[in-house]
Amino acid sequence: MNRRNFIKTAALAPLFGAVGASASTPITASSGQSWSGKNHPLAGKKLPSWKPGEFQVHFIYTGVAESMFWILPDGTTMLLDCGDHAAWTRGKKAVWILPNGRKNAGEWIARYVTRVNPAKTAVDYMMLSHHHSDHGGGETWGAGTREWNGTNIFVSGFMQAADTLKFGTAFDRGWPNFNDPIPDEKCDTVCYSLMRKVYDYLTQRDGLKMAQFKVGAKNQVAMLKNAADYPSFSITNITGNGKILCRDGKVRDLYAELHNAKRLNENGMCLGLLVQYGPFRFYSAGDFSDSPRLPDGSRRNIEAELAKELDPVDVAKVNHHGHHSMPAKLVAALQARVWTACMWDQLHITADTLTRLSDRAAYSGPRLVAAGVFSPERRFEDAGKDFVRDIAPEAFGAGHVVLNVAPGGNAYSVAYVTADDESMTVRGAYDFTSRNSKA
Repeated sequence: MNRRNFIKTAALAPLFGAVGASASTPITASSGQSWSGKNHPLAGKKLPSWKPGEFQVHFIYTGVAESMFWILPDGTTMLLDCGDHAAWTRGKKAVWILPNGRKNAGEWIARYVTRVNPAKTAVDYMMLSHHHSDHGGGETWGAGTREWNGTNIFVSGFMQAADTLKFGTAFDRGWPNFNDPIPDEKCDTVCYSLMRKVYDYLTQRDGLKMAQFKVGAKNQVAMLKNAADYPSFSITNITGNGKILCRDGKVRDLYAELHNAKRLNENGMCLGLLVQYGPFRFYSAGDFSDSPRLPDGSRRNIEAELAKELDPVDVAKVNHHGHHSMPAKLVAALQARVWTACMWDQLHITADTLTRLSDRAAYSGPRLVAAGVFSPERRFEDAGKDFVRDIAPEAFGAGHVVLNVAPGGNAYSVAYVTADDESMTVRGAYDFTSRNSKA
């Protein structure tokens, strides 16, 4: 058997709601800070469809890769990362492959997108945060190969999803010249060669347009359908190719001293975005993390440097799946009410990271860690640790995490959707008022 399907024990069954009739009630927050979880009115019902004016991010769970599907308020869509990775080979460190291991991640992701996408199989943007296989697929794992123009392409990640989905524009950190800050063949990557072929293949097959991601740009990821109706919504490019956007509008190169290096960490090249919708703010920067050694022998923590340029947000996706990431300075800068992460390993999110996310000395007040999955054993391994109080109970059962921001951005919610099957059943939901809401 090529891919193991890690089955939950019967003891976890109560965490999942029964499949119910489709709900027409939108996922919007009340004026208070609700901690209803499995007692939320949507629990046990089908996730409501996106409605105009809502901003949604679907953190798609497969157990082997990272993938997020965005729906902007006007219906513009983006698939941010679509990985496939032999995470099942991690043995005891592996998490559940869901819904099962009979299909590869690219196909499961595409099927999920067609269930929630208002345009079904048409997706406006595809974006690769960085060239690692758990984010884009690779040439070592997938559903075989396909011959094209005299070469073989691995059917993995984005390539497999493209059998179902048709993308309009692709954002990449390097296109058309992959030599910033150093040539990609010197970078820590196993995904690069596949994605070069995928871009060429989709350009020929579908007329895919290519765009280089520009740090500092605002609304390069633009609403394409009805932007004028949502003037308070914007997306700012804050990281890419080891560069960050500073408060003064300038772009700083965190690897400036290392452009002649033999190799750099691909995680430091990640594309990062900051979304604002009225009072609501959302941070997402892929696996952005690294501590490169500088010529003088010192190390530079790039997350801590980015922290100097950021203000508090409502929701933040933790960097690098929470694997020894998110230094105290970044946690204190973001002060998220909700922390979330795409996870495919038992070492996501590590205890040291959780300790920092939960630290009330960094910032006061309650918070929710709404990650895709935690091993149930961690309830016992981490018993008595302060951070356990902040973890959503649904996370111990694995599932898709859906962020839904209400029109105007004054309120938002986080829902857990079962990944055991494709019913889109809500297992629990949490409602919030945006930090700077005046409603």
